[in-house]
Amino acid sequence: MPFKAILKALVESVPAASGAILADWEGESVEQFCLYDDYEIKVIGAHQGIILNHLKDVYAGFPAGGIEEAVIVTGQQQVVAGVVGADYSLVMTLAREAVLGVALYRFREAVRVLEKEIY
Repeated sequence: MPFKAILKALVESVPAASGAILADWEGESVEQFCLYDDYEIKVIGAHQGIILNHLKDVYAGFPAGGIEEAVIVTGQQQVVAGVVGADYSLVMTLAREAVLGVALYRFREAVRVLEKEIY
């Protein structure tokens, strides 16, 4: 399944989701799907990838295990960022009022599908 189709299915399956991006280890976009400007999701994806990599470094030495995902809530939006294997990250943007439980469930499904496609 092409990456764009996976990202589109993710966004369309989560009420109030607005975009998703698959980025490589340098924060560069591999593919994205969004309901707004592609440039904006690329910037969000790159910055969230940096944050995710910093969190991975922080948690690497703790017995709780490595970081898998993080949720960031702003005044207008929620952002879910997670690791896809060792080299990629997935970032999804949501409206502030989105139901996070549904979003996380669909996000984790998408991560599993992407990992099968990539690795």
